[in-house]
This record gives sequence, C-alpha cells and structure tokens, in this order.
Amino acid sequence: MDLHNKRVLVFGLGVHGGGLGVAQWLVKQGARVTVTDLKRAKELQTSLDALRGLPIEYVLGEHREQDFRDADLIVRNPGVPRESRFLQIAREHNIPIEMEMGLFVERLPRGMAQVIGITGTKGKTTTTLMTGEILKRANPKTVVAGNLRVSALELLDTIDAETPVVLELSSWQLEAFPPRQVSPHIAAITNIFPDHLNRYRDLDDYADAKAIIFRYQQPGDFIVLNFDNKPLTKLSRGFGKIVWTSATRALSEGAYRDGNDLVWRWNGATHKIIDVRDLRVPGAHNIANALTAIALASLHGATPEQIANVLREFRGAPHRQEFVRELNGVRYINDTTATAPAAAIAAIETFFPAGIILIAGGADKSLDFTELARVIASKVKRVILLDGTATDKLANALPKEIIAGRFDDLQRALARARKIAQTGDIILLSPACASFGMFANEFERGEKFKSLVNSQQ
Repeated sequence: MDLHNKRVLVFGLGVHGGGLGVAQWLVKQGARVTVTDLKRAKELQTSLDALRGLPIEYVLGEHREQDFRDADLIVRNPGVPRESRFLQIAREHNIPIEMEMGLFVERLPRGMAQVIGITGTKGKTTTTLMTGEILKRANPKTVVAGNLRVSALELLDTIDAETPVVLELSSWQLEAFPPRQVSPHIAAITNIFPDHLNRYRDLDDYADAKAIIFRYQQPGDFIVLNFDNKPLTKLSRGFGKIVWTSATRALSEGAYRDGNDLVWRWNGATHKIIDVRDLRVPGAHNIANALTAIALASLHGATPEQIANVLREFRGAPHRQEFVRELNGVRYINDTTATAPAAAIAAIETFFPAGIILIAGGADKSLDFTELARVIASKVKRVILLDGTATDKLANALPKEIIAGRFDDLQRALARARKIAQTGDIILLSPACASFGMFANEFERGEKFKSLVNSQQ
C-alpha cells in the first residue's frame, strides 16, 4: 500500500518505543496518522514528548469505534490482543490490519532471506545482542532491532540487500508473520517456560505462538533449538533444518559444551570456540545463550575467531542480572526483566551460594509460583515483596518466616533490604512478575532501582 495521504490508525502507542517508532515512520511516509490508546496523556508522556510537533491526531483514554471503521489501515501494537473487539469492527469493514514487523519485513530488499530471528521465554535479548555484535564484526552494516525498544521501521533507510538483520521477536510480534506465511531464514528459540498465560490458553498454546518463527521456513532455512529445554524437543518439525545446541552433552552436529569448551561442529569440521571461563556474563543460562549465538553466527558465515573475540568481550544486556554497584560489602543486581518465575530462578541460581535478599512481586500473568517458592526457600535469605496483583499468590506460596516485608514503594523496599543485608550478601531485584501498577514497565522499575542504589551513601 502506498501510504501517502492514507488514513492510518496506530492502535496502541505505549511507552516501549514500538508505537512511537511506527507513528514517526508513518508520518514520514505522508500518512494522515491518528494514535489511539486507553492510557491517558500523563501515562504516555515520554512517547508524546518524542512525537511533539508531528501532525498526529490523538484519541487517548478511550477508543472510538468510528476510527476503526474509517481508517484505510490499522497498525496494531503487539500488546493489543488479536481478539480485541475493535479489531473485529475493522475486519467487519474490511479494513486491513498490520503490525510493525509486517510492514518492516515486506520492505526489506531481500525479505526474510536476510533475517536472523530470535525468540524464547528467557535469553532472547542477550542472545540477540551477542549474535548482533558477532555479525557486526563480520559485517559492520548489520542491524539489530525488534523487541529491544528500537523501532525496526526507523532503521529501514540504513538497510540494503547485503545487510544482515538480527531481530529479537516476542511471541506477540511473531503474530505479524502468519498472514504473510513467512519466517526468518535463520531462526532460534532459546527456550520455552511458562509465561504470558494471561494471554495464552496454556503452555502448548504459548509454545505454538513461539513456533511461528520457523513454521513457514523452506528447505535451506535453519532453526536453532536448545536440546536441553524439553518443550523445544516436542515441537512439530517444519521444512527448515534443525540445528541443536546443548550445554549438557556432545552433539554429532551443532553447538555444545565439552568440558570447559564451547564447540561448533558442522559439515564434518569441529571448532573449539571459547573456554566458558572466558565468558564475562555469569550463569548457566548464559552458556546456553552463547551456544545459540555461536550456532546462529556460524550459520550466517561468521568465523570462529570473530565469534570468540566478541564472546570474550560481551558484558551482558542492561536490566538482565546487571551489576549496579557494591556498597559496604553488599552487591546490588538489577534483574528487572525477570518477569516470570523461570527467569527469577535463573538469577537466584546464578548468585547462590551468596546470601540473597530478593526483591520480588508485581503484576499477575497467570503463572505458577510453586517451583520459584521451592527455590527461594532453599537458596534465598529473605524476600522483600512489591505490591501487585500477583503478590498475594507469591506470598502464599512462600514460608512466612522468609518474608521480610511488603511495600508499595520501591525506595522503602530497598531501605528494608539494606537493613537486613550483611557483608557478602546480594540485594537482587528479580521480580518474577510484570511491572504494571507501580511502574509503567519493567524498564522504569529497573531504572528506578539503579537510581536509588546509586544515590545511596
């Protein structure tokens, strides 16, 4: 569709950058843009400030049915459910519905042939950044975008036919691909654990959403899967070639750990890439992430030397087990993007046996806290709870004596944690829950935590 002078409705602005980037790009295409969001201006202020001065109409605090009937095109934010009644109104009036990722991939010079796509419950951001840095070493044109608070559309002008495009893709962003029946040429699912069960019927439905990333692959395409994650071994096979990774066993082909070596074995050749002790990012989960990045980068043509050099330098992604500072012998770790129990468990296991004062709790995603509670009971000294719709459920799963307080203010929660902590302990923000309620999103929660920690004397 030629977008010049078309009436385009952006359905969901949000504060993560996706709706913002879409609106900016649409204006550049000459579209007549309306943005609608149930949030009010105060809640969207950062996005509205970035759009100030652009010819955009805003409908905030409500959605108007006529906007969905009268548009030439609707671009929905990934956070908007497919089942929204307003989208149904648009369908009844034959209004086309798009997503940012759909608009992006159809405008790539070589389409999905130049895309390396990464999804998963945990580790997709770290793996995306690892892979992107490796491919930039091989080709400086490489673009990294997707679910990273970076608008892919805003990067289109920098992409030519020789540009590798590395995309982190959430399960919601993947919903853009079935209408086109396309998947990335090289794809990966890092793992699948229970998450977003407030949006999906069950774990199988959630796994099926993740599997979109390889569902439409053709012979000659590749899907990288973690053999150590049981749900991935149960996914139905597509046309792409499966490339396995494993941190627990040697493989006849793929990326695996052998003692302290991370190894890539392919087409009869075996390459020792890096000693795990040379990785700068801690934890068994980051060994798995590195193996996936090794496989993806190798399949795209990066050399073992290029891969090793980047992995030796890579220091991790912001807000993911991020070291903030050490004060009076206590280390502070920001793991705010741990919005599901499995992610919080990974953080606890990374830092145990240090004494852990855990700050957890928040908004509900219909997840089970049983296993997290078991891990907390055996490996955490005390838990500080943040208010939210999931916090009662988490508190009820925990031994009462381990709970050191519940707060509706992060500053007071942190003060309580400081009072408990002793030399050698870690104060770990790893909430296991979404952030909505006390914070606009998990990134605001993490930035607030870092600001409070860094302001301490």
